[in-house]
Amino acid sequence: MKFMKLGSKPDSFQADGDNIRYVATELATDIVVNVGDVKFYLHKFPLLSRSARLQKLVANTNEENNDEIYIQDIPGGPAAFEVCAKFCYSMTVTLNAYNVVAARCAAEYLEMYETVEKGNLIYKIEVFLNTSIFRSWKDSIIVLQTTKSLLPWSEEIKVVSHCLDSIASKASIDTSKVEWSYTYNRKKLPSENGNDPHWNEVKKHQMVPRDWWVEDLCELQIDLYKRVITTIKTKGGIPADVIGESLKAYAMRRLQGFSKGMVQCGDVLKHRSLVETIVWLLPTEKGSVPCSFLLKLLKAAILLECGEMGRRELMRRTGQQLEEAIVTDLLIHASPGEATIYDVDIVQNLVEEFVIHDRSAPGENEFQEIRSPGFVPEASKLMVAKLVDGYLAEIARDPNLPLSKFVDLAEMVSGFSRPSHDGLYRAIDMYLKEHPGISKSERKRICRLMDCKKLSTDACMHAVQNERLPLRVVVQVLFFEQVRAATSSAGSSTPDLPGSVRALLPGGSHGSSRSATTNTEEEWDAVPTAEELKALKGELATLRLGAGVGGGSDRSGNELNDGPKSNAENVAASKVKGLLMSKKIFSRLWSSKEKLGENSSSDTSESPGSANAEETKSTPSRSRRHSVS
Repeated sequence: MKFMKLGSKPDSFQADGDNIRYVATELATDIVVNVGDVKFYLHKFPLLSRSARLQKLVANTNEENNDEIYIQDIPGGPAAFEVCAKFCYSMTVTLNAYNVVAARCAAEYLEMYETVEKGNLIYKIEVFLNTSIFRSWKDSIIVLQTTKSLLPWSEEIKVVSHCLDSIASKASIDTSKVEWSYTYNRKKLPSENGNDPHWNEVKKHQMVPRDWWVEDLCELQIDLYKRVITTIKTKGGIPADVIGESLKAYAMRRLQGFSKGMVQCGDVLKHRSLVETIVWLLPTEKGSVPCSFLLKLLKAAILLECGEMGRRELMRRTGQQLEEAIVTDLLIHASPGEATIYDVDIVQNLVEEFVIHDRSAPGENEFQEIRSPGFVPEASKLMVAKLVDGYLAEIARDPNLPLSKFVDLAEMVSGFSRPSHDGLYRAIDMYLKEHPGISKSERKRICRLMDCKKLSTDACMHAVQNERLPLRVVVQVLFFEQVRAATSSAGSSTPDLPGSVRALLPGGSHGSSRSATTNTEEEWDAVPTAEELKALKGELATLRLGAGVGGGSDRSGNELNDGPKSNAENVAASKVKGLLMSKKIFSRLWSSKEKLGENSSSDTSESPGSANAEETKSTPSRSRRHSVS
């Protein structure tokens, strides 16, 4: 804190109660100055010698034969006038960052110019501001804060603009030239810790972080903060991510609960203005602020009912970098009165923005693919698809979530290629578990979202035992697991499949000597019984072990199907065998693929085992064999 002392005489102003001030002197006072509710008993000569305005006021009072004048609108009030009066008496006046602006504005009001007397108060204060205050980082911030209560005087004498320029210039300076104290209790940016990929693994030691100025600016009110950040951006030289870090730190400081994704609504109008201002200040560069920060802003904007334009901008910005989000970021609670727990429509809009951005910038994506082969747009799509799968698993627990919302969101990323559908299977299973009363057609519709060929071995083992899945899905999972087991055993894309499996492939031999049980659509869409599931498990184990060791025994040498069976189990086993042998039914399982526009000739010319070989090689864990008893 810088101080300045003016005058040579000791302070001899006396107070008589709260509303009377006088000078301790033997000379009788000859003028009373009323400033607000405080009376100052003073002498005309020292005041008039330095204040042109007091000269005019005293002249008017002399005409009325009155030695009392009134000053009601002086900036800074009685305290600022007292500083000016003491200067007129050549008393010691101490100026600092907290009172200098009030004194400067009061001196301007009293017209204490150099034309009245050389070395007047305005001149001395200007020297103090330019040589001391504006050269100090923290004093400049303090002075800027004090200007708010002194408007419009502080604007007219250009103290505000000088403060803004001083702060922005210091924030934009090279960090090697920062020699003043500042507040810093946060983590450095990734680039300063050597974790930024753009640094090409070259770490640069910096004693002063690039965002050293961020915390001190959090002390400013939002209107002044907005002007400082705007001035900093105008000067240039500061990276967009540092500006973004400043906005993030400010929101964390000023909005209670913001760091936890919620805002405690106190002064709604104040908080709404703050959020809208931060959105307005966001740098235009993509990635300048984290996606998690954008989503927190979006939650706050919805809760505080901010303007539609600000919310749309947040949706657009968030959708462009949605691959950075995590599931918890997307769990935005629905408005009061809504039936569902979470606002699914917002997430659908975010995914839609991601899709639109992906389609609208093919040139950019191509350039990015060349520049950074490790992070291509397809990788972003995969991350968004996994994100949506995880989100679906969370919202599936909502008993009031309509099936249409679940399906519509899942279908938005259905075109994003991903090697595994385990996450989607988990979400579907969770929905079926929490909504046991849905119809067979709805159960069929939600299961159609999943590609059984893209389930891992563990997911397949779970699905075959899943009582919530329709029978057709269980059998389809079993079929592809048979093909995978045979492929693993053969070690090539064209394995020597067992005859029972070969007969199931689309386009396979029509000369099967075995008869097939024909089942109705209703039976296929029904939930399998426990006996049917047990029979399916037995069939799966038999075929997998048969492909692996050429027999129907488990690894300990025991027969899988030893022991007497109940009549119900025998009937179920017979029914399952018929299901597995029915090429007609398996052709139905593949019909959904054909409806999506796949070439039927290519489907029939290549076996699922061949199609799965590449996937099996890329995912070694899928080639492991399990015995299921």
